[in-house]
Amino acid sequence: MLYLVPTPIGNLEDITLRALRILKEVDVVLAEDTRTSRKLFQHYDIVTPLKSHHAHNEHQATQKVVDQILEGLSVALISDAGTPAISDPGFVLVRACIQAGIKVECLPGPTAIIPALVCSGLPCNRFYFEGFLPHKKGRQTRLIYLSQLSCTFALYESPHRLQKCIMQLIEHCGSERKAVVCREISKMFEEYARGTLGEILLLLTNKQLKSKGEIVIVVAEKEKVKKKKYS
Repeated sequence: MLYLVPTPIGNLEDITLRALRILKEVDVVLAEDTRTSRKLFQHYDIVTPLKSHHAHNEHQATQKVVDQILEGLSVALISDAGTPAISDPGFVLVRACIQAGIKVECLPGPTAIIPALVCSGLPCNRFYFEGFLPHKKGRQTRLIYLSQLSCTFALYESPHRLQKCIMQLIEHCGSERKAVVCREISKMFEEYARGTLGEILLLLTNKQLKSKGEIVIVVAEKEKVKKKKYS
């Protein structure tokens, strides 16, 4: 069978006992970057063979992995950090295994979106997860869509695009829209910048908020226009 195993997004202690057991018991572990995963393996004395499985080879390698599982191998898939297939490789392999009648099991575990959302202080009973915005084509279309949502939304952004992204969010959502920038979740320099989009841009401009590390942006819903009551 295929196991989808979440790995820590920062602190190496953020891994379940079950995840460690599965990683030690399977025949092979597919990793997004074997160099990154090897640090986790060395920390927990895991000696299971690691093989590369990333966005650039996923389509070519998938059928071979499916064939190996059908022949009797048990395989675990991990990403560099967090849950596989969430803005990381994994979807193609999961789909192929399901189509081949292979049992797929996903372990619960770390992902950046949930801690960011819950710790934002913004309503999270309903939310929309965008993932990474397109770099160019389609980016403005997505921003327009997000700006009109009637629920909190969250997206991932790379450090060198953070300031530009906040400026674009201001353009579409307004500078007074409440938001939170979550940086380096579960790591030593974990940081939450809360306020309006305008205030967050000012923090970035004045270098009071660093554009470094893994970043999640959480933005409040569009405010509802109150209808006037006529007597």
